[in-house]
Amino acid sequence: MKKNILIVEDDPFTQKFYSYLLSKRDYEIDVIEDGDKIFELINQKKYSIIIMDVNLKNTYLNNKRIDGIELSRILKQNENFSDIPILIITAYNLSHGSEQFAKSLADDFLVKPIEDYNLLINKVEKLVKSE
Repeated sequence: MKKNILIVEDDPFTQKFYSYLLSKRDYEIDVIEDGDKIFELINQKKYSIIIMDVNLKNTYLNNKRIDGIELSRILKQNENFSDIPILIITAYNLSHGSEQFAKSLADDFLVKPIEDYNLLINKVEKLVKSE
């Protein structure tokens, strides 16, 4: 049975990159950037993991611009979704990324640019197995 991954990303190139890379590993991929529709999707489908970009320029929740840190925190504080592992992807340096990661309540984080694709795959598979 395929496992489902929800990718929250607003950059079209990065959306395609994640989708291509992870679909090769036999995951079913959904990509979204609309904050309001995220809740619709996760209520309709069981996701094994959410990959969340930090800098979401085009993402809104209840007509308010929201970033991946806040969106991750909202999901993790909701008892209906708190068990879905979240992997935060950040372009900030490691020290700043660690601070952002703590605020997000996410399960793990990765700093981009992602130069080692195996690191991304390993983090995803580790979090999916822990579900």
